[in-house]
Amino acid sequence: MNKRFKPFDPDAVMLVPPSLDEWLPGNHLARFIADLVAEELDLSRFYDSYAKTKGQPPYDPRLMVRVLLYGYCVGVRSSRELERACVDVVAFRWLAAQQAPDFRSIGRFRKRHLAALGNVFLQALELCRAAGMVSLGRVALDGTKVRANASRRKAMSYSRLTEKQKILAAEVSDLLAEAERIDAGEDARFGADKRGDELPPELAQKASRLAKMAAARKQLEEDAAAKARQEAEQKARDRGDDEDTTAAKGEEAAAKAEVKPTAQRNFTDPDSRIMKTADGSYHYSYTAQAVVDADHQVIVATELNNIAVDVQQLGPMIETTTETLGQMPAQWTIDAGYCSAENLEHINEIEAGAAGGTEFFIATGRLKHGEQVPDAPRGRIPKNATAKERMARKLKTKRGRAVYARRKAIIEPVFGQIHTRQGKHVLLRGLRQAQQEWKLIAGCHNLLKLFTARTAAATAGA
Repeated sequence: MNKRFKPFDPDAVMLVPPSLDEWLPGNHLARFIADLVAEELDLSRFYDSYAKTKGQPPYDPRLMVRVLLYGYCVGVRSSRELERACVDVVAFRWLAAQQAPDFRSIGRFRKRHLAALGNVFLQALELCRAAGMVSLGRVALDGTKVRANASRRKAMSYSRLTEKQKILAAEVSDLLAEAERIDAGEDARFGADKRGDELPPELAQKASRLAKMAAARKQLEEDAAAKARQEAEQKARDRGDDEDTTAAKGEEAAAKAEVKPTAQRNFTDPDSRIMKTADGSYHYSYTAQAVVDADHQVIVATELNNIAVDVQQLGPMIETTTETLGQMPAQWTIDAGYCSAENLEHINEIEAGAAGGTEFFIATGRLKHGEQVPDAPRGRIPKNATAKERMARKLKTKRGRAVYARRKAIIEPVFGQIHTRQGKHVLLRGLRQAQQEWKLIAGCHNLLKLFTARTAAATAGA
């Protein structure tokens, strides 16, 4: 064969030790994360938690934050996957300075510093604002379903839970009776290395399951009582009842509340709820709320809860946005999921107080029977028009159509980018932990936007 190939020697020995720094391009995302951690992020909350001087020295928080931030930016979030990446992937090895922390250390660090990692969202937002990427001229508010780390197979309905609890309680009672009968021979059977009073494995497992079932059933009953109380109190307030009567009506409804037989409780993540997702399927999920600035699709405010509908989140998200930014955006574009008579009255009050400084555009969805909106709004608004009719009329105008038409282009790509790059799901279980992890995901989204903007500016200036 006459064809010549480039030299290939798998057993070649390097005369000079290799440098990972030379293997990483100068404009790589990992370098941006490293510079950010070293120079721009405040890590005092991480360091302040290390008060004890005894014990094995932990990994430097700078190393762990670098690895976690880069992992969440590129979609490598599992502690075991991060451990493998610190060995196999050049960028992770470079960020970890070839120390390769094990998955237990990574998992413990994330759990210990979860609140501080969630605070990265606020720091990333401030960096984006300082870079001129947030004008607050127009924002969009929307919600999206975020998958919980919970299995649909590890759940029970209330009716099945009640039935199974009775059967399991009888089995535990039988096992306890048997354990008492054989208690006399335990010392000889277990040997000297055990106390002899340990529960049999089958009893320990069943007792544990029984305790979990009892807790799940109690929570379902408390949820039903709370919902009945809230609805009864709201009806009493609408009738004009005083506070004592309202409270009494609420307590009476809570005492009579019954749990629906189909109501479910999950055992792996009890805080998650069954929700319908965009593909039409049902999964245990949380709902994430996000307010996105139109200029560079930077998330300026976000929260995560286990309430499936969006209508209750408008007021809290407006308040969160104002507290986070210290000011109110000029224009809000919001989809029909947030539209209600109460919310429309609320935004009318905000607009009146802002004296033209802020304006809301909310899709009204389908109008009820009897509600009418002129095809081409002209002239004065009828005095008897409802808040919903007024908003629908506003969106029918040329300006209203132009403003609201930008809503999807502002916020929908953000959820799509998170789903594609990072995965629109949380690994940590429990509402509080899921909230902090979602903020970390949102913060990393903003860091990616900042990286893109700085890279573009550096390229343009070169």
